[in-house]
Amino acid sequence: MNENMYQCGVDAAMDVVGGKWKALILWALHSEPYRFNALRRALPGISERILIQQLRQLEADGVVRREVHPEMPPRVEYSLTEFGESLNEALLPLGEWGVRNMQRIVAARRSEEPVPARPAARS
Repeated sequence: MNENMYQCGVDAAMDVVGGKWKALILWALHSEPYRFNALRRALPGISERILIQQLRQLEADGVVRREVHPEMPPRVEYSLTEFGESLNEALLPLGEWGVRNMQRIVAARRSEEPVPARPAARS
C-alpha cells in the first residue's frame, strides 16, 4: 500500500478507527490493559464476534497489542501500543467536542425521529 490510497490525513485516520466500535475500544484501553471479557463488559452492546474482529483489525494496524501470558489457563490481555496511545491523544479533542455538544446532538437526533401517526378521527 502507498500513501496515495488516501485523499487526506483524516481519510487515513478514519480507515484505522472507522466504524462504531474501534474508537470506543481504544478509549476503553486508554487507562489500562483489559482481558477480553472485561473489555466486552466495558462496551455494552458489542457482540463477541464483532469485538474479536475489531481487535484483530486494530492489532493488524499496530494500534493494539495482544499479549498471551504463559499461565494455565492462558491469560490474554489487550493494551495500546505507543502508536495506539498517539491515536488516542488525537481522539481526545473529538471526545471533548462530543461532551460539549452532546445535548445538541441528542436534540437534533430526536427531531429526526418520525412523528407517530395520529389515530383516525371518529365520526
